[in-house]
Amino acid sequence: MFMGEYAHTVDAKGRVIMPAKFREELGATFVVTRGLEGCLSVYTQEAWTHFAESVKKLQASKENVRAFKRFLFGSAAELEFDKQGRILIPATLRDYGKLIKDVVVLGTGDKIEIWSKEAYEVYAAKTVPAMEAIAESLDSIGDLDF
Repeated sequence: MFMGEYAHTVDAKGRVIMPAKFREELGATFVVTRGLEGCLSVYTQEAWTHFAESVKKLQASKENVRAFKRFLFGSAAELEFDKQGRILIPATLRDYGKLIKDVVVLGTGDKIEIWSKEAYEVYAAKTVPAMEAIAESLDSIGDLDF
């Protein structure tokens, strides 16, 4: 399970170091794609395959489904670590995530998110104060016990 929040930087070549804990869990190759709210999502091969199979089952006759598939699969890249534990994020994904210098690498349980530091701070400022209300709304979805 991916947990924790780490501050890193993007180097001049577009590489980001991944925390050692995350490297172990990700394995030799993994998938990075556009995520929601402007971040990048990083999946193990197993999690990506499971997620991709679920998405592929959606009705392609619906415009929103086609748009989501393009968004998700069109930007996906299979990556691996270099000897220093860095990943080279493709330019299109760096542009999408506005990853210029400072980034936040965040474990979210089943995947990792990579955010620009500025975007994550804006997102957190909006969501953290509302977390009690968010937690209450989740109570009706499943059996969560905080």
